[in-house]
Amino acid sequence: MAVESDVLAELHRLRARVPRLTGSLAATVDGLVLAHDAPGTEPEGLAALTAAALGVAHRTADATARGDFRELLLRGADGYVATYAAGPAAVLTLLAEGRVNVGRLHLEGRRSGARIGELVAGPARTAGERTAPADPARPVGTLPVRAPQRPARPPRPQADGQRRPT
Repeated sequence: MAVESDVLAELHRLRARVPRLTGSLAATVDGLVLAHDAPGTEPEGLAALTAAALGVAHRTADATARGDFRELLLRGADGYVATYAAGPAAVLTLLAEGRVNVGRLHLEGRRSGARIGELVAGPARTAGERTAPADPARPVGTLPVRAPQRPARPPRPQADGQRRPT
């Protein structure tokens, strides 16, 4: 599939841009591997763990009123695991050494996450057309918001000078 090869190419470019990046994985929010560049790592297991961490991150963000999920950073004794939203249906997980420039990791991870989100959404979405998220029950990034409807006609003034809806 062309999307998988495009996503894999983006993962390779990301690895070239971030020194000390040891692996990357793009997956669906449900834990299915889209593409990976993570030698020495079991991609299916990492995708499943990413989906589980994503679920916890969503619940934590909701419980603490911190807004929509954007990213998750884990620092271990030997390095970092960073997960970024990649549109409404995918996530990007990066593995890095402990001496990585975390600012650069975030900058490039966010950029690649946005690009992968566009690739996964397909050509209609990247061309600016509106399409529904792949799974509206579990969006990543921004949640759909219902905008208030404008009245069909403006409110008319009342006898006392106050404007009231019709």
